[in-house]
Amino acid sequence: MQVAIITGAGSGIGLGTAKMLYDMGMAVVGVGRDPEKLASLESTLGDPERVATLSIDVTEDDAPQRIVALALDRFGRIDFLINNAGAGSPKPLHETDDETLDQFLDLMLRAPFRLCREAIGHMGEGCGIVNVTSTYAVIGGRRGGAYSAAKGGLTSLTEHIACDYGPKGIRANCVAPGVTMTDMVRHRFEDEMFKRVNVETTPFPRLGEVEDIASTIAFLCSPGAGFINGQTIVVDGGWTSTKYLSPRALTTKWVEPDAE
Repeated sequence: MQVAIITGAGSGIGLGTAKMLYDMGMAVVGVGRDPEKLASLESTLGDPERVATLSIDVTEDDAPQRIVALALDRFGRIDFLINNAGAGSPKPLHETDDETLDQFLDLMLRAPFRLCREAIGHMGEGCGIVNVTSTYAVIGGRRGGAYSAAKGGLTSLTEHIACDYGPKGIRANCVAPGVTMTDMVRHRFEDEMFKRVNVETTPFPRLGEVEDIASTIAFLCSPGAGFINGQTIVVDGGWTSTKYLSPRALTTKWVEPDAE
């Protein structure tokens, strides 16, 4: 039985991924900060023989050791590591203070780096790492700031792992979601500007859902992805790869932006 560690497993993409990998027959080690959400994950899957959870902040000094130890103690192996834990609502460079910069880099670059480092020695041929990045690691998104820096760094880390550990049969890839309708993001659609920037420039009649991202991660953890290594799969309905504008956007009267 294969074993997958998933960070940020209590909700959103992490929860969706946990369900899919479980349905594929894997044991799941779900990691998150909220014990109630993790308890809900355990209840949803309803199989204590194949599910273990750990409530911990992945940025804590001993988090990698505790996470890996749980996987090994409960299931004796690690086949896949999915670094999914993250935070949203970034600010542009000039509005980002050092505290916010450190928080984003700690959570979305340093923590995955340290967990990969801890887990890789227990992985071998047929194993893989999937790091959840962002479209903002692919193009220069507005207001990206520290978020873009962290996710871009995670992309480069993934490519390094693919190169150095590929000869051992360990694959490493990124999944870069566009705006995905999770609880963390849904409230942002109350901002008309945020809504327009994403809806009017996506050449698909809907935005991303959790299942879109989770199924891509699950594919990268399947035999069908056995020769995919060092890649970023962007799941965004075409947002980053086209210059699409909706009919509404094309017919809107031009308004000069306020001077900043």
